[in-house]
Amino acid sequence: MTATAPSVRPPAGGPGGDERLLRSSPLRKLLGRPELGSVVGALAVFLFFALVADSFLRASSLATVLYAASTIGIMAVPVSLLMIGGEFDLSAGVMVTSSALLSSMFSYQMTANVWVGVGVSLVATVGIAAFNGFMLTVTKLPSFIITLGTFLMLTGLNLGFTKLIDGTVSTKTIGDMWGFHSAHEVFASTWTVGGMDLKVTILWWLLMVAVATWILLRTRFGNWIFAAGGSAEAARAVGVPVKRTKILLYMGVGFGAWVTGQNLLFSFDAVQSGEGVGNELIYIIAAVIGGCLITGGYGSAIGSAVGALIFGMTNKGIVFAEWNPDWFKFFVGAMLLLATLLNAWVRKRAEASRS
Repeated sequence: MTATAPSVRPPAGGPGGDERLLRSSPLRKLLGRPELGSVVGALAVFLFFALVADSFLRASSLATVLYAASTIGIMAVPVSLLMIGGEFDLSAGVMVTSSALLSSMFSYQMTANVWVGVGVSLVATVGIAAFNGFMLTVTKLPSFIITLGTFLMLTGLNLGFTKLIDGTVSTKTIGDMWGFHSAHEVFASTWTVGGMDLKVTILWWLLMVAVATWILLRTRFGNWIFAAGGSAEAARAVGVPVKRTKILLYMGVGFGAWVTGQNLLFSFDAVQSGEGVGNELIYIIAAVIGGCLITGGYGSAIGSAVGALIFGMTNKGIVFAEWNPDWFKFFVGAMLLLATLLNAWVRKRAEASRS
């Protein structure tokens, strides 16, 4: 009689045992999602204000919360992609104001259709953002320094040009110019859905989240973003065009600033030149709360959307609860710390479950 050798089952991941091909349980996949911690935090914030503020669950209140979240979320999405790519943009807040000022002043001074001003603003805003990315890749300076310089320059230009051209710190009204009504419909209109008056910025926000998520998870460029943020040198070694990737990410921030700036202009018909200062930190915090790492290489667009939603709920929830709004920044700081700790814990659990 001859002995039969026991059959050997190949590794689950194929010949090489690649761990990326291993089947994972739904729980393990859930723990590996960057936005898990922010989702838990959002549910906690929602339940909290639903209990302490009687008017929080009204349709009009929820619509207000969504609008507040969308104005942050439109910018938080491209900022989160930039952070995943390993960079910051401290000029994002004032860039929104620059975009609105360009549209308003160009339209008014050139006596053109406002859509001409909108187009000029798009080219200029994306160009400013591309300048940030170009300077970053050429000088090799940290993005903190590059964009801080742009922040200061734009702050001065916004104020200086507005006072030089219009004689005041705010722009002239353009509500009676050709194209204003159609531009208002695109950037600042209100839709009634199920008894809720929803701003069109919510649609812009959801669209940007969907596109950014598709880019990150389904395209080669998404792989480049994660690779560039994880290790730029290693990414270059395997052929990733790191410079082009980072310039395009900055241009994405410029596009978000343009959309948000047009909403600002066509919602109020005029713009104050000093607006936007400090908002860049809100966008970054929303991305961090949503699971993006400061060091880059990790995060999601959905997480940034949830982070913006937490901001919206907290900002308006304090008002609905009739609390002193001076406490808002305290809650923001507390949420940032708690979300960062929760995200770190979730990530460690996810890494432990893979080992």
